[in-house]
Amino acid sequence: MAITASMVKELREKTGAGMMDCKKALQETDGDIEKAVDFLREKGLSKAAKKADRVAAEGLTSVEVDGNRAVLLEVNCETDFVAKNEDFQQFIKNSAKSILKTKPSTVEEALEQKLEGSEETISEALTALIAKIGENMNFRRFEVFEKTDADVFGAYVHMGGSISVLSIIKNSTNENLAKDIAMHIAAINPRFISRDQVSQDVIEQEKEVLTQQAKNEGKPDNIVEKMVEGRMKKFYSEVCLLEQPFVKDPDMTVTQLLEKEGKDVTLDSFHRYQLGEGIEKKEENFADEVMSQVKKS
Repeated sequence: MAITASMVKELREKTGAGMMDCKKALQETDGDIEKAVDFLREKGLSKAAKKADRVAAEGLTSVEVDGNRAVLLEVNCETDFVAKNEDFQQFIKNSAKSILKTKPSTVEEALEQKLEGSEETISEALTALIAKIGENMNFRRFEVFEKTDADVFGAYVHMGGSISVLSIIKNSTNENLAKDIAMHIAAINPRFISRDQVSQDVIEQEKEVLTQQAKNEGKPDNIVEKMVEGRMKKFYSEVCLLEQPFVKDPDMTVTQLLEKEGKDVTLDSFHRYQLGEGIEKKEENFADEVMSQVKKS
């Protein structure tokens, strides 16, 4: 029987299970919704789905390199305690290895891939992990990157996974240099590589703020212009990686660090994942939580 999107949607609404799990359940039960519900319950998938409305903003970011290919990824859970769990950490490592091999283009595609060292898909393994540990988890994002033999990756993971960075240096094989720059990026969090990446809108907005600041200080117009020019240089040194003082040696900029390696050595790109960025954490009220449980009992 052909499984339609509306059937998957109906089963998902009934059970709260993941889309791919619902599709598989319908395939296994020849499209029978009620049997598919039982199938999910037997597999423990609907039980795991009950946790899906709980905010998962903890977890780990990670970076994995294999030859000329690398992957950044983030998997979330509810507490930092679970982030230290060996099973959780191994799931992330194996997921990264699977993604490096299969190179999916979306999270949905990634979840369908076989988990490294397992017969389960990443989605199935994640659901089983949720059921085992008892916390909601979310495979949030990933990116795959490639380089040439003439370039080098710099991978750095900060504080066990709170921040992960990948730098790509062209015309160099110096992994220590690339890792040092990745470490700098983790610490300083630049917004751009160089000035030419800063949009005109950002420049004009910053100039407007700096101009108003100078005027508020009571400076005449001819002085205001010079002050804004000087402060824009400081702004660029704060947001542009190449103009920043290198974190391990503030007497030189990142540009000067690259120039020491060779005139053709350049930073191609950098990519930075910070755990939980952009996730709105739910504010819990303990008294309200207790009362809600009392009402349910």
